[in-house]
Amino acid sequence: MNRLFAVTNVLGMVVMIFGLTMLPPLALSFWTDDSALFAYHQSFVITLFCGLVMTMATRWYRRELQVRDGFLLVVLVWSVLPIFATLPFMFFMPQLSFADAYFEAASGITTTGATILSSLDSLPPSINLWRCELQWLGGMGLIVLAVAILPLLGVGGRQMFKAETPGPMKDTKLTPRIAETAKALWLIYAGLTLSCIIAYRLAGMDWIDAVMHAFTTLSLGGVSSHDASFGYWDSALIECVAIFFMLVAGLNFASHFLVWRAKSFLPYRNDPEAGMFIMITAASCIGLTFYLWLMEVYPDPLTALRFASFNTVSIATSTGYSSTDYYLWPIFAPLWMLFLSSFCSSSGSTGGGIKMIRAQILFKQVFREMILIMHPQAISPVKVGGSVVPNRIVFAVLAFLSIYIASIASMTLILTLSGLDLVTALSAIVACINNLGPGFSQVGPATTFSVLTDFQIWVCSFAMLLGRLELFTLLIVFTPAFWRK
Repeated sequence: MNRLFAVTNVLGMVVMIFGLTMLPPLALSFWTDDSALFAYHQSFVITLFCGLVMTMATRWYRRELQVRDGFLLVVLVWSVLPIFATLPFMFFMPQLSFADAYFEAASGITTTGATILSSLDSLPPSINLWRCELQWLGGMGLIVLAVAILPLLGVGGRQMFKAETPGPMKDTKLTPRIAETAKALWLIYAGLTLSCIIAYRLAGMDWIDAVMHAFTTLSLGGVSSHDASFGYWDSALIECVAIFFMLVAGLNFASHFLVWRAKSFLPYRNDPEAGMFIMITAASCIGLTFYLWLMEVYPDPLTALRFASFNTVSIATSTGYSSTDYYLWPIFAPLWMLFLSSFCSSSGSTGGGIKMIRAQILFKQVFREMILIMHPQAISPVKVGGSVVPNRIVFAVLAFLSIYIASIASMTLILTLSGLDLVTALSAIVACINNLGPGFSQVGPATTFSVLTDFQIWVCSFAMLLGRLELFTLLIVFTPAFWRK
């Protein structure tokens, strides 16, 4: 119980910080005089009050967090914050079920981008801003933000940061102190977001749309304030801006930090994921361009290149924007794009999936096994970027892939058992666990997840949290060994 109380104390502080994030949409609602102002007043007060109660009731249990405390806190933060994030939705749209509201909020915080809402163009600007802001906050991780602030309150954040950071190699530090690391990452993230806002504005968006779409581009979340997503503007220039910043956000933010600190692009060259990420994405764009042109989906190569590039980069980076209903393309194209979303983004990026570094390790492990079959006495280490990958990391990646596949298979079976067709069920789970957003068929880019029942919505919500916390962080909390002394 002492562990739970200590974690609850920090969780209360995080909830209070989260309450402050409701101020920007509240201010926008006041400025535009939309109809959602009352929803933010109530949500802000309730969130701050609950966070204060949790903190004060457990203040005597405050202490430095241990390893297991960090995992528990991360799971609680990512599962509890969506409850408070639902409040503006529930107050403004009382017809929403709690399951739908939680799904919408969890989709935002996990940067998934799936939605149950329609008629987005008619929603108050502040509601759309809240949806986009949730993705921006979730992009780098609210835990990382909290780590930069909580040390000032006497609570260390080393274990929280290690549990939340995506990727198999979590021990690498960019700066000597963890708080400095968190601040550095957020500065890079905020700077890129500001650059994206200006670029969108210059390309033709108004300021509010530019801010909202910059939030969801750098977070690779993909939420839009328009039902047609980027098809609303039908602008090749705006799509080019989006492609550039999606590719930037798909790279490891540690590399961005090192580039900024060294004032050189050499760290990108030394990043073993960056080259493969760009190469696979570019090759897919070119390949699908010729495929769509040859299949006569588009009349000329340039038009095919425009639509193939934007939608491929969007799906490969697990963003989820669309400029057309790509599910209507010949089935190979959307299937290939969905496959890319499973591994294309770099570790340390805001993307989803198993990450490029794991895919590289798995690929090289396959070849090592074939060499060992032919030459049992050979010494053939797995190398990534010229460095030998320890066997413990190789084994961890193999275990990760096993759980990843088992999770997709089991949750797909659950959805089919509940009445969904196979294509919808499989694509919904893959899209949610990869934090992608749109799937195929009933949950495709031209539709929403509102067709699902409450039970199916809860399964998809769990899949989003499972994917955002990269499986182990969430599943380990449910093991008996975690709770033993």
